[in-house]
Amino acid sequence: MSLDSMLSIGASVASLGIAGAMAVWVGRQSAGSKSMMEISSAVRAGASAFLRREFTTIMPIAIGLAIAISFASGVSNGIAFAVGAALSAIAGLIAMKITVKAAVRTAQATTKGLGHTLVTAFRGGATVGLAIPAMALIGVTVLYLIFEEPILIAGVGIGASLIALFIRAGGGIFTKAADLGADLVGKIEAGIPEDDPRNPATIADNVGDNVGDAAGMGSDVYESYIVTLLAAMLLGALVIIDPSAGFDQSSLIVYPIVIGASGLIASMIGALTVTPRRIDDPMKPLNIAFMVSAAIAIALNLLFTQLLMGSSVLAMTLFATSVVGVVLVPIIQRITDYYTNYKYKPVKEIGESTKWGYAANMLAGIISGLRSTMPFMIAIVVTLAISYSITYAVTGDPLMGIYGTAIAAMAMLSLAGIVLSIDAFGPISDNAGGIVEMTGMGDENRKITDQIDAIGNTTKAVTKGFAIASAGLAALAMIQAFQHEAENIFIGKVLDYSLANPNVIIGLLVGGLLPFFISSQLIAGVNRAAMRLVDEVRSQFRSNPGILEGKAKPDYARCIDIATAASIRQLFQPAIITVAAPIVLGVLLGPSAVAGILMGAVVSGIFLAYHMANSGGAWDNAKKYIEIMGRKHTPEHEVAVVGDLIGDPYKDTAGPALNTVIKLLNTVAIVFVPIFVGVVGI
Repeated sequence: MSLDSMLSIGASVASLGIAGAMAVWVGRQSAGSKSMMEISSAVRAGASAFLRREFTTIMPIAIGLAIAISFASGVSNGIAFAVGAALSAIAGLIAMKITVKAAVRTAQATTKGLGHTLVTAFRGGATVGLAIPAMALIGVTVLYLIFEEPILIAGVGIGASLIALFIRAGGGIFTKAADLGADLVGKIEAGIPEDDPRNPATIADNVGDNVGDAAGMGSDVYESYIVTLLAAMLLGALVIIDPSAGFDQSSLIVYPIVIGASGLIASMIGALTVTPRRIDDPMKPLNIAFMVSAAIAIALNLLFTQLLMGSSVLAMTLFATSVVGVVLVPIIQRITDYYTNYKYKPVKEIGESTKWGYAANMLAGIISGLRSTMPFMIAIVVTLAISYSITYAVTGDPLMGIYGTAIAAMAMLSLAGIVLSIDAFGPISDNAGGIVEMTGMGDENRKITDQIDAIGNTTKAVTKGFAIASAGLAALAMIQAFQHEAENIFIGKVLDYSLANPNVIIGLLVGGLLPFFISSQLIAGVNRAAMRLVDEVRSQFRSNPGILEGKAKPDYARCIDIATAASIRQLFQPAIITVAAPIVLGVLLGPSAVAGILMGAVVSGIFLAYHMANSGGAWDNAKKYIEIMGRKHTPEHEVAVVGDLIGDPYKDTAGPALNTVIKLLNTVAIVFVPIFVGVVGI
């Protein structure tokens, strides 16, 4: 077995082992009282019912698409698609199950103080964070060992992205519809606290945290990892190596796998640094865990690069691009933290704007989200410029420059283990707060969960920024791989990708539109589902006054069923549009139009996604800021709640779905390129 395979499989097995050990540790913690366990069981049952119905709906589509891919691009890609889809579904399932189990134990841990509560939530998140990248890495490694050509397994990217889109979008619609339904009637109309057990939609809201934030983000990061790894491997197969480089072509193909292994090992070590101890700032141990992981990843990248490629100038240049990718993660983290954390000026300004009413609050949130895109853009551009220029300078090969960028993206994604561990901490904290509220554990317990929930809002926003940035970098690498693959297939035909070609312009306009149109569909889906839930909650309050008096139990299951059915109905149009757009334009106008679609979608999509994620996160934490300042049950708080409601589908439905849309467009284009004949023109 080669060095890359041993590293990849060994690191993946070790990561899965540590994830299992952490799951056992979480399972051994006290689950609290009977009422706490009953709420947890209801949430688990609702989340399982949602995923079961969603998978039942997706299965026929997945089978049909696997057959179509097998005909269009070979049986190996059909098999790879099935593997990618299956592992994506498993990733979502693992994330959902462990976060439900960890949430009730985190709620009970509040009786032992902030330190123990934080560790319980983090280790629940780390179970997800360490398991999912390990599954992605071992899945791609085994497929490559079997088929030996990256282009023959490109279908794994479609499988990962398609299922992630369904889980991410479906879960996002569910969670935000339930959240809106619970808050509009409960907090605003009835005047009862958030997560009050008298609210019929409160269990659906907690279910939504798991199917949207946990299962959705698990599948999202899994497919980001797969697509980025695949993009770098595809480019590695296309680059022509100078014999003086000191290594052969295969080293470039497997180098991204080695980078993934080093990041996974580093994430394991970083996750183990978070231990039960007295803490004052909940963010500090999470930051330390990340910085430890990043430092170890850089050191291991250097070691593994030398083992695989030696110490030639090109090898050290590629190592340097990996350092650029690792450094980009804390930069994105800091940018996102600044625009979404209530400790900093932007969120405080949004919180203070509530004094002047709803319009001021809405405008402040939109302005903050729009502003955040500039430093984000600068970070991406600098990363692209450095990673491209240093590899191009050494080789004089533009394709090698793009490969350097792909390695930077892979180095960034190699830290997915620790990033996802910190992210999954968010929905666990949110659910724990709900359980504390519903079981009446007390103000001190709720104060602890509020502290870690506010941190969780920021960590979730950071992970969204991480996923969006990785989508942009991976998409640029995939576009290059698509263009070269098209040239290899359509030998003898001139493929014009310049702006003088009207087909490219058409593709750019269509691609630029897609993120906006798909976002409108997803937000409309949230709105329709939420209105049905609002009607249901109002109906229960009217028909049974004993609910608000605390004398009768609401019908929680009815709200869960409404949210499930409504969210699944809204899934198909965005998914169909995303898959069909590159295929239809490719068949009609040829590869040049498809290249335009891909570029248009990435340019508009990453900035729209980042704006929505940060606006939504800022509105959410502006509400937390007002609550922490002791201004609950004031007119300002009511304004902030409405801002949070508007931001919810921004940050948890449309925004996160766009990075999956961008990558799905690219993987569909690469797999279906053999049929892009260009009936109208090429």
